[in-house]
Amino acid sequence: MILVTGATGLVGGHLMWHLLQENERVSATRRKNSKLDSLLIIFSFYTKSPIVFLERIDWIEADMLDEKSVNSALKGARIVYHCAAVVSLGSNDSNVMETNVSGTKNIVNTCLSNQVKKLCFVSSIAACGKTDNKEIIDENGIWIDSPTQSTYSRSKYYSEQEVWKGIKEGLNAVIVNPGVVLGVSGTDTGSSELFARVQKGLIFYTNGGSGYIDVQDVVKIMIQLVKSETTAERFVLVSENCSNRQVLSLMAKGFNKPEPIIGVGKRMLVGIGFLSETIGKLFRHKPLIDRGMARSTTNRAYYSSTKVHKLMEYKFKPMEECISEVCRFRLRK
Repeated sequence: MILVTGATGLVGGHLMWHLLQENERVSATRRKNSKLDSLLIIFSFYTKSPIVFLERIDWIEADMLDEKSVNSALKGARIVYHCAAVVSLGSNDSNVMETNVSGTKNIVNTCLSNQVKKLCFVSSIAACGKTDNKEIIDENGIWIDSPTQSTYSRSKYYSEQEVWKGIKEGLNAVIVNPGVVLGVSGTDTGSSELFARVQKGLIFYTNGGSGYIDVQDVVKIMIQLVKSETTAERFVLVSENCSNRQVLSLMAKGFNKPEPIIGVGKRMLVGIGFLSETIGKLFRHKPLIDRGMARSTTNRAYYSSTKVHKLMEYKFKPMEECISEVCRFRLRK
């Protein structure tokens, strides 16, 4: 049995589609009240008959924070893809740490006790550390905790440590560290929020940049890694290092909208984040932006996928092609 967690998310949803092209049935976990609308949208990107493929999924109700629930879900699984995670750029979101770290710990422990053949864990480049210059970051980068690290970065780093602990105990596992993942999503959250904002019209951009990758490249590499003999390794997955302005401009082009022309620097955005935090505390609501998010969106980092290239000579889809595909799909919808 192949089991996927986070199957209704961006990475998990596309992974489900590609797994169903090779397997008659695939199992996936879902929360009690989760809906399948997002997965229906993702599948409709590939086919005019998405329901046919949805019916080939064996759903298992599970809560990643409940080890007994996870243990029950993994009974009989030989391959596990752990994609479930909470994504947040904010500074103080306890739900991110609890869900991502404790959830991964439960998955790892259950994989060990159930003698799962192989685990593929979806981490992030956020767990690869930072540099103060234009030095290229790869799998050997050293992650250092500091007040400027986002909660999400911490959660992914400590989640990886749970996987490494499992590997030391005999777990056969691989870790992927994708950059900012772009692709057709069933919601307008995470990276897909960028498409939604640009489609409505956006004149601002932040003076930062990161590594980007098409979601289809991420899941195809995950499947190849699981099929391979590779274990106890992590892989940075980045197609291109782009500035935020480049990415937003490509989206604007895809939607036939004006390109963003007003740049917002770190100092200004951090100031706005501080003001937003203060107002949030006064009126007891979550700020739309905080200083952690401001630092994340204005940081410029460069990443290398040389390691995965050497292993499988994989050719990434250009980001212009990826963004164009998503824009065309959204316009049709």
